[in-house]
Amino acid sequence: MSAEASHEHTPKAPPIEKTIHPYKGPAGGWGALGAVAKAIRGQMAVKRSVEALYRVNQPTGFDCPGCAWPDPEHTSSFEFCENGAKAVSWEATSKRTTPDFFAQHTLSELWDWHDFALEDEGRLTHPMVYDAAQDKYLPISWEDAARRIGAALRELPHPTMAEFYTSGRTSNEAAFLYQLFVREYGCNNFPDCSNMCHEATSVGLSESIGVGKATVTLEDFEHADAVFCIGHNPGTNHPRMLGTLRDVSLRGVPIVVLNPMPERGLERFTSPQHPTEMLTGRSVPIASTYFKPKIGGDIAMLKGIMKWLLDADAANLAAGGAGLLDRPFITENTRGFEALAADLQATSWDSIETHSGLTQADIASIATIYAKAERVIICYGMGITQHRHGTENVHQLANLLLLRGNIGKPGAGICPLRGHSNVQGDRTVGITEKPNAALLDGIRRTYGFEPSAEHGHDAVAAVQAIAAGRSKALICLGGNLAVAMSDPELTFPAMRKLNLVVHIATKLNRSHLIPAQQSFLLPCLGRTELDIQNGVPQSVTVEDSMSMVHASQGRLKPASEHLRSEPAIVALLARATLPDSKVDWEGMVTDYDRIRDGIEAVFPIFTDFNTRIRRAGGFRLENAAAQRRWNTADGKAHFLPARRLDEPRHATDSLLKLATIRSHDQYNTSIYGFNDRYRGITGRRDVVFINPLDLAEHKLREGDRIDIEASRPDGTPNGRAVRGFVAVSFDIARGSVAMYYPEGNGLVALDDHDPHSGTPGYKSVPVRLSASSMQTDRAR
Repeated sequence: MSAEASHEHTPKAPPIEKTIHPYKGPAGGWGALGAVAKAIRGQMAVKRSVEALYRVNQPTGFDCPGCAWPDPEHTSSFEFCENGAKAVSWEATSKRTTPDFFAQHTLSELWDWHDFALEDEGRLTHPMVYDAAQDKYLPISWEDAARRIGAALRELPHPTMAEFYTSGRTSNEAAFLYQLFVREYGCNNFPDCSNMCHEATSVGLSESIGVGKATVTLEDFEHADAVFCIGHNPGTNHPRMLGTLRDVSLRGVPIVVLNPMPERGLERFTSPQHPTEMLTGRSVPIASTYFKPKIGGDIAMLKGIMKWLLDADAANLAAGGAGLLDRPFITENTRGFEALAADLQATSWDSIETHSGLTQADIASIATIYAKAERVIICYGMGITQHRHGTENVHQLANLLLLRGNIGKPGAGICPLRGHSNVQGDRTVGITEKPNAALLDGIRRTYGFEPSAEHGHDAVAAVQAIAAGRSKALICLGGNLAVAMSDPELTFPAMRKLNLVVHIATKLNRSHLIPAQQSFLLPCLGRTELDIQNGVPQSVTVEDSMSMVHASQGRLKPASEHLRSEPAIVALLARATLPDSKVDWEGMVTDYDRIRDGIEAVFPIFTDFNTRIRRAGGFRLENAAAQRRWNTADGKAHFLPARRLDEPRHATDSLLKLATIRSHDQYNTSIYGFNDRYRGITGRRDVVFINPLDLAEHKLREGDRIDIEASRPDGTPNGRAVRGFVAVSFDIARGSVAMYYPEGNGLVALDDHDPHSGTPGYKSVPVRLSASSMQTDRAR
């Protein structure tokens, strides 16, 4: 993988001296408004843009296709953020990718285009089929496409030889139909985007507290005495959260940030919805305390906080105090405290400091804030989950909260920050490779067929099966799986060996350019567009990060008369694949209320679904842990110790740790542009952020071209490298480096993942840096 570009659709990066300009302003403010105006101007007509943005996140509008941050109870007229506006304009663009476009370009030619250029061609307008002789996509009718896809699926020797991927943009209704179709087909292979981001949350929190979701609501932020932000960047990934953090800060409540990189959205914020701040240039500080643990140091840092807390608790008791732990809560609600305490006692401060990158004094400062607060919320993102030890990271966050009873009371709890807008909802309505007895029984009882109880494939297992030739078909309900997945060196060639691939999508992306023996590209409606079935406008539903379920109804004219909704496409494929199906696919697609009736029948937590979804703001799904009911095997929350820090040192200790990150001009694999405003990068993505002391230690300077070589967990090279990237001096934690995703995916081997959750280790890659073999001069 090279940073150099030769194709006209892969822009040349500017000289380094025109690339790096440290950003001095706050998050939000006029910079955000300017970016919104630029995004709209580049994609949409003025009338269409105003109509779309006025409807975003409104009770009678559509849910933003970006992040999953919840809507406030009382919405404003413009309830969207900068990156939400980019997501809306990107989907509601006036640009079109028509059959004429495909007639002019082979897939081999398009492969050389940048990912930005592919999506920037606009919305797909017609169903297409790949023709190998011409190396082009050709138009096909919906009926012929479905017939051929259904026949190909039926011809597989066994249903488990197919993989069914789901994007987090998919609605509850489409996801429910999808898993129902696949289970009647006889398969539980459900790789999905959650496998690559928050699967460690789903697994880890379920083991700790019995539910793999947030236990808080937006209202809890109004009552918290402290908020901890660990491993996330709200300014780019969930900007509407900044409004909530702003309110917390203005109440004088400490916000403790623990993140290897300084992020402007965690430092200070000017709210575009507050005229006084905009006119005066005033910004509100977000972090009251900001520490930078090194990448991969989360377990050590969290052990340190808990060790200090236990030591301080013992000292307080010895002095005649009541102690710092919530002993009644621990006794009544938990198991495993003694094992955790023994592990912490056996962990040395030297080891904690070495592995975390923080001093004992730093950790004492953090722990003191935690101990003084009666009600604490911990927010975290993929900086916690995308590690080889991501599930253990999540366990330690839960441990910390349980020590002082900070789950199941107002103003306290855990808040995993989900990425895509309905990634959590998809899992709630059945997108899982590990179906439990309740799900299987609900399907059996409601639809009358016997679903398989066999565990299927997650994302890593799916690619492994494809690479080994055990899986021969891939159906993708949205997304850009090949690019999102780790190890493109293995993933791309593997997917070229498939017999069948089907992509249901709104825009062209690189995954669509990896043809199988049969390849289909099926265009669907976007979240912003009017969905009419049987002459009646339909709404779908989504679930946000805090278990709120609400309706979403697009209002814009569809990009093409040939588009179909995701539920309609799933039903079409199901009918073509399962001629003797027991499910009334046509009836459910005619009226989405019937799909919701089915969801309610299979999942009783959706009681009165169609009634409750018509209320403004929707409703919250039951969250047992928030009520201090623990849905674990023994009915208790569990303290779960992590691996020992004092184990023999590995060769990796002498390496740097790399994390892949988003730029401010992207959302997941969608690249909106080549700027990263808050980090001061303009016009390029081929950069590596490195602490200036680490640069000097490696005899490198800012602007040098460098090579990055990855290692296995034992420190031996894994054969993966990226070359010719540009070194950028940045105030990142010592021993840590960062580069953009997906450019850095080539460093992450497929088998480099959390063994408990299967989440790839995108943020814990041991690497070596060196002057580039491509280097002839400083970066141009």
